[in-house]
Amino acid sequence: MTHLERFLDPSVVSLKICGVRSEDDARRLIGMGVHALGVNFWNHSKRYLDPASAAWLKELEGSILRVGVFVNASAEFAIRMVREGLIDVVQLHGDETPEDAAVFRELRIPFIKALGVGKADDLAMADRFGATALLLDAHAPGVYGGTGATFDWHAAVDYMREHPELPLVLAGGITPANAADAVAFVKPAALDVASGAEHAPGVKDFEKVAALLAAIGNNDHVD
Repeated sequence: MTHLERFLDPSVVSLKICGVRSEDDARRLIGMGVHALGVNFWNHSKRYLDPASAAWLKELEGSILRVGVFVNASAEFAIRMVREGLIDVVQLHGDETPEDAAVFRELRIPFIKALGVGKADDLAMADRFGATALLLDAHAPGVYGGTGATFDWHAAVDYMREHPELPLVLAGGITPANAADAVAFVKPAALDVASGAEHAPGVKDFEKVAALLAAIGNNDHVD
């Protein structure tokens, strides 16, 4: 089973820690058994990682699923990050349309489409992306995630009921205090956590990471 298959396996919940900015942090997450890490290539993010300083990601190939987060970026930029061996999966976390995502489908580059959930029709186009997985986050116009805010999880449950074939990653205000409830209520393939695993934006709190792993009942390292 590949890291991507393992991450999206609905039979056991995985954990993705987003906003990783250093190799030391990444290797510590690997050692703890975290299944995926996210690196944010949006230069307005508080957790921004300059691609010019991201060569260390190559050294992690095969050790953990590496997800690159892009917000309204050119497809060429995201594709280059994949082809240079820095990331395994593209995460489209902006206002991208199904048409914008078509190139990734055509090139068979796995991608996650993130959608903010604020009103009833926010998920109306979700199945048109043809994404490898769907990530649901709190609605955050102009900020695009990482706010620590939650959303009504009923929307995620309803969507999964209607689209059981599409793996769902749950984000938005996940912390050690509510992770177990999130897993029990939504039953997603994975949880995506940024602020809930930090001391400050981009500064990881490994006690919180350990608590998250314990909360989801999934703390075995996968080789």
